[in-house]
Amino acid sequence: MAEPNGRPDHAFPEAQREGLYRAIFERRDVRAQFRPEPIPPEVLARLLEAAHHAPSVGFMQPWDFLLIDDRAVRERVHAIFERENAKAAEAHTGERGALYRRLKLEGILESPLNLCITCDRSRGGEHVLGRQSIIETDLFSTCLAVQNLWLAARAEGIGVGWVSILDQNELTEVLGLPENVYPLAYLCLGYVDDFHDQPELALAGWRQRLPLAERVHGNGWGEALDAPTLLEALATRETTR
Repeated sequence: MAEPNGRPDHAFPEAQREGLYRAIFERRDVRAQFRPEPIPPEVLARLLEAAHHAPSVGFMQPWDFLLIDDRAVRERVHAIFERENAKAAEAHTGERGALYRRLKLEGILESPLNLCITCDRSRGGEHVLGRQSIIETDLFSTCLAVQNLWLAARAEGIGVGWVSILDQNELTEVLGLPENVYPLAYLCLGYVDDFHDQPELALAGWRQRLPLAERVHGNGWGEALDAPTLLEALATRETTR
């Protein structure tokens, strides 16, 4: 990795930069291959601290963290998944439907720990700085906490899987959430036997990563990017990943 220009004293040393990018590129949505051993408290504390240091609009910090290791609670959540997944499968027919039904889409019972990251939509009061025009910024902020935790987990060798095939109203009831608290992310955490080289859905043939160079626009949607050096750099990066 080339040394940065501008203010080199603001950049991390090369090895630390490489570690950050490695966590980003090797992060995976883990649904299987969980190991049974628990996450040590000091490691879990580091992950939660990383999540808690996410940026948030108006510094509202709308997140809370529900640690779920009770088997009975997880079985209730798993039952919600089973019902919702059966409904989702009906949208896919033929070979696509057969492939969908083969996919492993959660690790609720296999992982040693489930974690629900919630968003308190009332935190910060009625008028949160920066939220007046875009009310959903509290949800966006909580997503950043999820990403912080996910990247920190990868650096610690811990797999994370986001279970999105859930009825949020039923999940709210199971977890006893207050009316103003939204269950934004239901995650499965644990050490794993291995991390796949590619996202699981790409390996299964469900979808492939889109070319980045085709997703970058100029000064308006669909306008060509007048930056040949950047386009060349983007193309080079894609061929080396």
